[in-house]
Amino acid sequence: MELTCSRCHETVQVGNRYCPACGLPQLVYSAENSADAGQPNRWDEAVRDANTVDWHSAVQSILPLAIPAGILASTLSPAGVFGLILMGAAAAWAVALYSRRQRPAERPVWITAGAGARIGLVCGLIAGALAFTLSGCELCARRYVLHQGSQIDAEWKQFVGFDAQFSQRVVAWAGTPDAAQIQAQETQQQNWMLSPEGHSGFVVANFAFASFLLMLFAVAGGALGARRLARARQPGN
Repeated sequence: MELTCSRCHETVQVGNRYCPACGLPQLVYSAENSADAGQPNRWDEAVRDANTVDWHSAVQSILPLAIPAGILASTLSPAGVFGLILMGAAAAWAVALYSRRQRPAERPVWITAGAGARIGLVCGLIAGALAFTLSGCELCARRYVLHQGSQIDAEWKQFVGFDAQFSQRVVAWAGTPDAAQIQAQETQQQNWMLSPEGHSGFVVANFAFASFLLMLFAVAGGALGARRLARARQPGN
């Protein structure tokens, strides 16, 4: 008889307690424990615990990793795009630390991918909020404390000018019949971007998008970390 996982529907070998694909614990019946009516209930309770997060312990595991990840992902750090990779690694590490904090006598030593994703989500929210705040503070300090406002505005004008030139080349290459109308819209958009409102709006949106990407990478890292732990702790590994 072929057994399949109730979550991912992958084939599970008879006698395996874990799904080889997603790591979900499987119910295993034998002649010795089939008469014990309490055994399936205890196993079901273990499965529910594996999907439940003890947030007091989880936050203690998250904070030491989310804070450095948020700092490295902000504009204060030269990490750049590598901050996203570090965020995913930090979330996976937080899941591993959380799993180690759980005492086997009270809780299972594995957690589901969903629980790992939730831990990663909290890790990403903390790191994203910290990166957003630090990046904004760094920009304000450059403008108002270090008096680099003219340099910031010059860099922004250069960026807007490059964007306008690129748009003009695209319109010319496409040969659109309404090129004059499109050019007028581009000029209007360029004037808005050069305004203080447009500049600040673009910066805030950019910081918010970067924080959103951090959250996504953290969720993925947490889920992958939990799945890896579940596979590593299968019987025979």
